[in-house]
Amino acid sequence: MPRDISLDHTRNIGIIAHIDAGKTTVTEGILYNTGLKHSIGAVHEGETTTDWMEQERERGITITAAAVTCFWTPKFNKLAGKSKHKINIIDTPGHVDFTVEVERSLRVLDGAVVVFDGKMGVEPQSETVWRQADKYHVPRMCFINKINQTGGDFYKSLDSIHKRLSSDAIPIQIPIGFEKDVVGFVDLVQMKGYTYQNFTDKEFTVIDVPADLKSKAVEYRHQLLEKVVESDDALLEKYLAGAEISQEEFLNAIRKATQSGKFYPVLGGDGRGIIVQSILDSVTNFLPSPTDRGAVPGTDFNTQQEIQRQPLDTEPFAALAFKIATDPFVGKLAFFRVYSGTLAAGSYVLNTRSGNKERVGRIVRMHANHREEIKEVFAGDIAALVGPKDTFTGDTLSADDKPVVLESIVFPEPVISQAIEPKTKADQEKMGIALQKLGEEDPTFHIKSNEETGQTIISGMGELHLEIIVDRMKREFKVEANVGAPQVAYKETFRKTVEVEGKYIRQTGGRGQYGHVWLRLEPLEPGKGREFEDEVVGGTIPKEYIPAVGKGVFEAADNGVIAGYPVVDFRVALYDGSFHEVDSSEIAFKIAGSKAFQEGMKRAGPVILEPIMKIEVITPEEFMGDVMGDISAKRGEIKQMSDRGKLKVIDAHVPLASMFGYATTIRSMSQGQASYTMEFSHYAEVPKNVAEKIIGEGVKIRVGQVG
Repeated sequence: MPRDISLDHTRNIGIIAHIDAGKTTVTEGILYNTGLKHSIGAVHEGETTTDWMEQERERGITITAAAVTCFWTPKFNKLAGKSKHKINIIDTPGHVDFTVEVERSLRVLDGAVVVFDGKMGVEPQSETVWRQADKYHVPRMCFINKINQTGGDFYKSLDSIHKRLSSDAIPIQIPIGFEKDVVGFVDLVQMKGYTYQNFTDKEFTVIDVPADLKSKAVEYRHQLLEKVVESDDALLEKYLAGAEISQEEFLNAIRKATQSGKFYPVLGGDGRGIIVQSILDSVTNFLPSPTDRGAVPGTDFNTQQEIQRQPLDTEPFAALAFKIATDPFVGKLAFFRVYSGTLAAGSYVLNTRSGNKERVGRIVRMHANHREEIKEVFAGDIAALVGPKDTFTGDTLSADDKPVVLESIVFPEPVISQAIEPKTKADQEKMGIALQKLGEEDPTFHIKSNEETGQTIISGMGELHLEIIVDRMKREFKVEANVGAPQVAYKETFRKTVEVEGKYIRQTGGRGQYGHVWLRLEPLEPGKGREFEDEVVGGTIPKEYIPAVGKGVFEAADNGVIAGYPVVDFRVALYDGSFHEVDSSEIAFKIAGSKAFQEGMKRAGPVILEPIMKIEVITPEEFMGDVMGDISAKRGEIKQMSDRGKLKVIDAHVPLASMFGYATTIRSMSQGQASYTMEFSHYAEVPKNVAEKIIGEGVKIRVGQVG
C-alpha cells in the first residue's frame, strides 16, 4: 500500500497548556475547520471529540491524551505549498495530576502549540509544560486564546510570556479589535488584515491594515524581522545592508528560527473558530516535519553501539510505544510513533526491552475513541497496535533482523498513597485485574501490597489522580472498593558518611553460611537516587557474590530504619570483606549487605523527607491576609506575591501533608472566589516534631489502622 501523504507534508504536534486555557476547544476548532466535524463541541456541555471519557465530560477537563488525525491544505502564507498535509494531533491534559500524559506525548512529537488563556496569561502549568517541551527540545508556537472575552488581552498575555517563559516569543500576527470586538488579525509578513463576522465563518475577508493599527503593525513587523534573520547568516547580511527581504525569504526565516528552538511565533484569537485556520497554516508552514527533525539516536540491541535511524520508509523499522490504553471494544491498545521503516498488519516486531517477538495483528489510526483500521504504517506515523501481549510504555518496537533500542521515557515517582480494598469477595479478583490494567496504562500509578497488613496500597500524583483511578475501576471494570484516607509518600535518607561491617555467619549441621562485607554509606544530593559501587580489590570477595550484596542493600533500602519508608539519595560502596571457600553463598552475602546497610543507616543521621508542593493561589485582595495566614499555619513558605488584573497571586511552597482537602478550605475562606493550582516541587527534611508524629502514624499504618 503506497504512502498517502509524503513525509515532508506530515506534522506530529501536541496541544499543551494550563488547565482551562482552551486546548480541547482549539482542537475542536481544528476538527471543524478541517472538515472532520460539522459543528464545534463545547467542553462544558460534554460534546467534545477528544474528551471522550465519562469522567472528562462530567468534570470538563482532559484526563488522558487523545490522538486525532486531520488533513489541511495551507490557505494564507503558502510556504508549505498548496499540497494537502496530514496533521497528527495529541490533545493533552492541563491538570498537574495528569502531567505524565504531557511528558510521554512530547517524547514522540515533533512540534507543539502552547495555548494560553488570554485573561490569565502564563499560569503555573503553562510553565511546567514549557519546561517539559524544553526537556525534549520540541519547537513550539504560542496561541493566546480567549482574547475576545471580557478581560482577554493579547498584549498583557504576551508580556507575561516574556517575563515568565521567554523573550523569544514574538507575534507573527496582531489582533484587530479588543475583547468582544475582536474581528480578525493583521498578518505581519504580508501586512494584510483578515477579518470575519462570526467565529464559525469558513472564509476570511482580506482588507488593508486598519489605519489605527498601522504604526503598531510596523513596529511589531520590525521586531519580528530583526529576530528571525538572526537564524540565517545570508539573510542577516542582506537585512543589515538594507536590502529588501521578500515574503518567501521572511517566511523561510520564521520557519528556520522556529525549528532552531530559539524563536516562538505568537498568534491570538478565539480558539473555537475560523482563527484556527491561521494556526493550521502556521503548523504546516513553521513547525517541523519528521524529515526536518532528522535522524533519531538509538543503541544497537546486539552490539550496544550508538546508531541512528533516518526518518525513511526504506530504513529498518523502529518505533516507540508511548501510551497503553484499555479500549472497551478491542481491549489493550499500544500507541506508537514510527521513527523509521514501515510496518504491515500480520507481521512481527521485536520488543527490545523483553527480547520477545510481538505479532502485529491489527493496526488502527485513532480519532479520539474512534478507530480506523489500516493495513500499514510508515515512517513519521502515529498509530495504535491492537491487543499487544507484552508491550508497555517506553518500549522500543523494532525490526528483528536489525534491532535498535530507542531512548525510553522517565516518569516522576508518585507522591500520594491510599489503601484500597474490595467491598465484597466477588470484587476481590476483579479488583486485581482492574488495578493491573490501569497500572499498565499509567506509569505514574503504582500498586503494591503491604505484607504486614495484607492491604493493597495505590500511589499516584495527586488526590484527583487516585479519585479518577477508583472511579474508572467502578465504571469500566464494575469493581466496588473502599479507600482509606490519602497518605503522603514519605522517603528516608541520611546525612553522614559512615563505614560499617556486616556479617552473616551460621553453622548448622552440614554446610554453613558465611558472608562478610565492609560498606561505606555516603549521602547524595537530592534527586540523585540510589547507587551501588564495587571497590573491592585483591579478590577479598569473589566477583560472583558482589551483585548479591547490592541486591541486599537495595532491598534493605526499600524499608528505612526510622518509619519504614524507602531510602533515597545515597551511594553505597562495597570496599572490603571476606569469604569462606565452602560456606559462602549469594544468599549469605545478600543478607550481610542488608544487615550492614540497616546498621550503617542508623549511625548515619537518618531523616524523614516529605514532598513539598509548589502552589499558586489566585484571590481577591480582601481575602489575601486570610489565605497567607492559612499557608503559614500549614508550614508553608511564601515565595512571592504579584498582581493579575484585579486579583492577587500568591506563590508558595507547602508540604503535601498539609494540603489534603485544601479545595474546600480555600472555597470557604474566600466565599468561593479564590482558586489554586498545585504541583510537586521537591522533597525536603521534615522538622523533628512532625517526624515524631509521622513515626507514630507509620506504626498505626503498619498494624492496619488505616482510614
